[in-house]
Amino acid sequence: MLYKEYIAIRFIVVHNVGNKINQENMHLSKQHLSIDEEINQLLTDYFLSSFKSSEYFNFYHDINLNMNEVFVCASKIFDHPETLLEQSQNLARHLYEQSVHPKIKGGEFYTVYFKDCIIDGETVDAVGLFKSENKDTFLKVYPSGEGFEIESEQGININKLDKGCLIFHTEKENGYVVAVVDNTNKGADAQYWIEDFLHVRPRRDEYYNTQQTLSLCKSFVKEELPQQFDVSKVEQAAILNKSVQFFKEKDNFNLKEFTNEVMEQPEIIESFNRYKSAYQQERDIDIADDFTISDSAVKKQARIFKSVIKLDKNFHIYIHGNRNLIEQGTDKNGKFYKIYYREEN
Repeated sequence: MLYKEYIAIRFIVVHNVGNKINQENMHLSKQHLSIDEEINQLLTDYFLSSFKSSEYFNFYHDINLNMNEVFVCASKIFDHPETLLEQSQNLARHLYEQSVHPKIKGGEFYTVYFKDCIIDGETVDAVGLFKSENKDTFLKVYPSGEGFEIESEQGININKLDKGCLIFHTEKENGYVVAVVDNTNKGADAQYWIEDFLHVRPRRDEYYNTQQTLSLCKSFVKEELPQQFDVSKVEQAAILNKSVQFFKEKDNFNLKEFTNEVMEQPEIIESFNRYKSAYQQERDIDIADDFTISDSAVKKQARIFKSVIKLDKNFHIYIHGNRNLIEQGTDKNGKFYKIYYREEN
């Protein structure tokens, strides 16, 4: 979580970046934006309120990190904050070159230098990159003579940040620590901000390891386990529930401890370990065997760990706990599940 109380805007520049492929223009400012204390606070809230996730990223480049345009510009700003205007223009040009999908909307592009951001207990400066793409209609009501008049205006809703990026001045050798927000694009143009403009990948920290391990478990139980062993849907649900419960109860993850407690059977443990190796190689990722568990990652992943048995189109059975309270069988009427419970809510 980002603490906004002590963060201050030191410099801010705004440009307008259109869609290049739609032949829209780019308008570059030649000076810093001058703001008073009230606007400073409004902009700080507008820029930072959407950064609620504990998931962080790093800049990268397939050949050399110093070929990542945003990383280079941010580095120059951190070294010489007075160059913010020049580097913001370079960043706007780079964004314009990436705005080549017909659905990408033009809008205001802000480059901001922040003081006193806290991340992982460390106080550092940060460079913020933000883009507003959507305009809302606002009504202005004002007195006129003996009555009132009303007008409409198009403007930016300061409660809805469209796109944002915070680059923290730490871990430069790894591509800085970067937080990202994209609240608008969901279609084919969805990746231009994160992949094409910023070119970032998940930071390999406790959040990353927790998230990846839980995704690995779900994939193994849902896809691999039924192919290798004769397991019922109830048994699959039980393993998924035990997996999530392990992460909720433990502070630290240890692969051997996890497999012994959750998978239990030696042959399933062996299969899981083989699958983990293949899973990492196929996706070109590296998941640690020992790490501190991220509570926020567990909370997010647990939402998709729904242990549901779908019976034709008639019933869904949600299994949250003790698999011994449900039995499966067959009689003359067909397949059935027998469920035991103590009370009805």
